[in-house]
Amino acid sequence: MRRPVPTVWRVTSSACRPPRADLVLPCLDEAEALPWVLARVPAGWRAIVVDNGSTDGSADIARGLGATVVHESRRGFGAACHAGLLAARADLVCFCDCDASMDPALLVGMAERVAAGEADLLLGRRRPQGRGAWPAHARAGNIALARMLRRRTGLRLHDLGPMRVARREALLGLGLTDRRSGYPLQMVVRAADAGWRVAETDVPYLPRSGKSKVTGTWRGTWHAVRDMRRVLAEPPGTRPAPAEGISA
Repeated sequence: MRRPVPTVWRVTSSACRPPRADLVLPCLDEAEALPWVLARVPAGWRAIVVDNGSTDGSADIARGLGATVVHESRRGFGAACHAGLLAARADLVCFCDCDASMDPALLVGMAERVAAGEADLLLGRRRPQGRGAWPAHARAGNIALARMLRRRTGLRLHDLGPMRVARREALLGLGLTDRRSGYPLQMVVRAADAGWRVAETDVPYLPRSGKSKVTGTWRGTWHAVRDMRRVLAEPPGTRPAPAEGISA
């Protein structure tokens, strides 16, 4: 599987040694995309492929390509992401979809910014490249959620995309509980409540390999929006642990 990598999106840095990170890749039947995705994992990083019940041999393919494979029997995007977070050991943890819609190599620049203290949670704002990269119903749902998030937290974000970077211990301190589609949003909401510096940076968004399990249909998008609205309705509880370097 070959995909273009637009160099205009690459992030350059003066750092001599890129930070080490663990990369969590939630996976459900992504046999076609895995070779390309794992080939793009930055050198020295550990790829953690969390198999969420695949029936197409994804786990064996990932293992054969050198990834650490974690099995999560409970279905749900959040369940897979959190299992990967628990399996991670590096100070920095990155998340990325495993469907070849985003280039994991771009996470190096994002990790450098978090390591340098520019942000505590850095999100990749998806910029669609080519027809079909981001269906209209999925984009509409994302816009609605971004507006609701702004009202709830004051964060002026444009996208709740899955590509993101933060410190492992700080993420665990957020006490994330959602195990479905609301997991990425809950991470942002609780980070905002804890006073984290949350920022976003543009990343190219390519047409994914295969059909989306969440936003591939209007119904799937609606269920995702419903999960996320439930997260937004949760009142702020006990303040989660602050990220490293943030005063409580």
